[in-house]
Amino acid sequence: MSKMPDESFRDVIGTVDEKGKRAWVFPKIPKGKFYDKRKLVSYFLLLFLFGAPFLKINGNQFLLFNVLERKFNIFGFPFWPQDFYLFVISMLVGVVFIALFTVAFGRIFCGWICPQTIFMEMVFRRIEFWIDGDRGSQMRLEKQNWDAEKIRKRVLKWSLFFIISFLIANIFLAYLIGSDELIQLVEEPLSQNISTFIALLIFTGVFYFIYVWFREQVCIIACPYGRLQGVLLDDKSIIVAYDHVRGEKEIGRAKFDKKEDRALTGKGDCIDCKQCVNVCPTGIDIRNGTQLECVNCTACIDECDIIMEKVNLPKGLIRYASEDEITKKEKFQFTPRMKGYSAVLFILTGIFIGLLFLRNDVEATILRLPGQLFEHKGENISNVYTYKIVNKTVKDFDNIQFRLIKPKGEVKMVGKNTVKISREGMSQGTLFVEINPAFLEGDKTEIEIGVFDGNKLIESEKSNFLGPRSFN
Repeated sequence: MSKMPDESFRDVIGTVDEKGKRAWVFPKIPKGKFYDKRKLVSYFLLLFLFGAPFLKINGNQFLLFNVLERKFNIFGFPFWPQDFYLFVISMLVGVVFIALFTVAFGRIFCGWICPQTIFMEMVFRRIEFWIDGDRGSQMRLEKQNWDAEKIRKRVLKWSLFFIISFLIANIFLAYLIGSDELIQLVEEPLSQNISTFIALLIFTGVFYFIYVWFREQVCIIACPYGRLQGVLLDDKSIIVAYDHVRGEKEIGRAKFDKKEDRALTGKGDCIDCKQCVNVCPTGIDIRNGTQLECVNCTACIDECDIIMEKVNLPKGLIRYASEDEITKKEKFQFTPRMKGYSAVLFILTGIFIGLLFLRNDVEATILRLPGQLFEHKGENISNVYTYKIVNKTVKDFDNIQFRLIKPKGEVKMVGKNTVKISREGMSQGTLFVEINPAFLEGDKTEIEIGVFDGNKLIESEKSNFLGPRSFN
């Protein structure tokens, strides 16, 4: 009977020891071509993250998510609560895209694009390496007594972490309230914005807690994406994988001996140096296969390639590959499941683009005042309506008028003949619609009211008009 593989590692997570206490991860400084590429991608995304709130297009903040005032800007285009359906569809597009991407390429998003990974590995961890040193130095410093050196390093590191956390909190605040509002708050005396400052300190504390203590546990415990990938991945998905066929061969992994020919002895190419484990930021052994904790950061690929080069063995023992490529030597294929996700993504994207182009610059809501019956105004019948107009653009409308498109009749506004709406503003009021009974279809007639900017129709709204009941 063949020996069953040891799967006990799946019963625990790498950041908890046998007693249930936190097992601190001290990763080795990563080096290699993938790490260099990740740095370039990360610095570009960090530049975008810090610059987007201050970038403006036609006076509009590039990205704004002001939930309190219900104002949203996406790529410079203003969106309002009336456009919520577009937001829902865009979220569906994002979910399907992530599902498709995960089915094809695994958890590559986590290692290359996720803000948590970028901040942790490319900002905070690099500062930690600079102050505390590499893996061995950090482990010795952790066990070291609180002498002058340890106090100096801890105070310096924690101070820098707090400053960066405070900066991140300010940037996120700029996304929520707007960069102009943030700059104004900075320039005003602190006494005038105590509540905002307290909220800012709370956000700073959250970021500080995450990057000083919680760290990689966000990816392992809090983030649902790791569990999602377990459902989406299959043997054809390209992931960061250990080539167990080549690494184990007939006998299994063994320490390197330069005097022997491993091809003749049947030993695998894995020399069991454990450097892939030491460099992993979540503390797992990639040789155990796909795991929840793996964020596909490629640090193990780089480290293994370095070791393979030193012992004159082929690189790629750990690489981007599918299980089928490792066991069956099959190349990547666009599977029916991927085609299905792609078709859904294509349809949703088409619907989103179509609705985006059909979106009106002005949103008008005209409703008949509830509880009010019709009135006689001379020869005409009159109904009273309330209106609300939202200007979604960055230009002012100074000559908004209401006209009855069908049937023939007249619109009279209360107090004024025209409406002025400032950029990204809103106006509401009351108007009367008067129609001659000859043009009514009965006690209830559908009417269409047009909203005009001068002589240009920019929006129309349908409603019901009540009239006297006719008896034949």
